[in-house]
Amino acid sequence: MNEQNMQEKRDIIKFENVSMAYGNGNLALNNVSLDIKEGEFVFLVGGNGAGKTTLTKLLICEEKLADGKLEVNGFKLHKIRSWRIPKLRRTMGMFFQDFKLFNNMTVYENVAFAMRVIGAKPSLIKKRVPVFLDMVGVGHKSDSFPNELSGGEQQRVAFARAIVNNPDIVIADEPTGNIDTEMTEGIMELLIKINKLGKTVLVITHDDQIVKNYNKRVVKLENGHVVSDKIGGFNV
Repeated sequence: MNEQNMQEKRDIIKFENVSMAYGNGNLALNNVSLDIKEGEFVFLVGGNGAGKTTLTKLLICEEKLADGKLEVNGFKLHKIRSWRIPKLRRTMGMFFQDFKLFNNMTVYENVAFAMRVIGAKPSLIKKRVPVFLDMVGVGHKSDSFPNELSGGEQQRVAFARAIVNNPDIVIADEPTGNIDTEMTEGIMELLIKINKLGKTVLVITHDDQIVKNYNKRVVKLENGHVVSDKIGGFNV
């Protein structure tokens, strides 16, 4: 997506002078201002303690904003009511490093669960789940349980679950942390594919190699500050 098209897109994520403190008074985020456009692909990088986890928790309302303003997909998180948080989360897909699959559910049931919790009709679940399992290459494993899958297959199931509700924003938290190079390339291809469908993708990572391999926007956090924001990879 070129620069002119990006300028025409709305801000789907907007941090405005956001600060968050730990219990000991140290700042996890310090006066962060950051805009992410609809349809962007953004890497969020930084070392331990940089503020990545806090920023992510704010986006999904696992942490309550202390100071500043934050808007996500039209929801004003600095003054959001608790009953609206599930509505916000329905517009987002979270993809975790440790997959978070239910071991007592089949592959099909794990993905279907994400649709059931938002009240999707059984007929829609039956229609969509196989499509998304096929999209990520595990349709033939529909009746298997997570412990019967390889790590890469589990990861693909988790990815299908994250996108099955057609979210506007996909947040991938350390998606390549525990996998080999081939699996890393596979999951990045899926993220690029979703982005090309117009979805906003935010990848939180320590992996400087994948950042270098893709000519995408990279936002670097350091000690709670945004210290760099540019297109193209660099050492994290």
